[in-house]
Amino acid sequence: MSQLTHVDKDNRPAMVDVSAKAVTRRSATAQSVVFLPPAVRKALVDGELMTAKGPVFHTAIIAGVMAAKKTHHLIPFCHPLGIENCKIAIELDDEDNARITCTVTVTHKTGVEMEALTGASVAALTIYDMCKALSHDMVIGQTRLLEKTGGKSDIHQQVEESEK
Repeated sequence: MSQLTHVDKDNRPAMVDVSAKAVTRRSATAQSVVFLPPAVRKALVDGELMTAKGPVFHTAIIAGVMAAKKTHHLIPFCHPLGIENCKIAIELDDEDNARITCTVTVTHKTGVEMEALTGASVAALTIYDMCKALSHDMVIGQTRLLEKTGGKSDIHQQVEESEK
């Protein structure tokens, strides 16, 4: 088993020292899925993605970007980063899901996986918040890293057809 990176030699919590790492372009893409009960999906589609609280997906995109930029305030050992790009896309699939994809890019000594995961997660939470008056049967499902590039190792996760 590999060594945990956020524990020092004395087994105490510690921030990873990135001072000796090379500055490279780093990118990460994460996805979160929100199951929308039929009534919520119908209301969103019929209302052109609006609720009484406003434009659901547009608001979720803004919230997700804001969250990605503030990840270091939420996750104790994340380094503060000047994010250079954050894109969030939300689409409805054929299985009553809203699929949120968040891609974050930075030129730095550390990666942006946590920023991408945070952006996708908060966008999902925002959809839930904006639609909960319609139904509490929404389920925020799988949140996962799909891809990361530019660090010590690249990751490209396979997405099964049933997950698309």
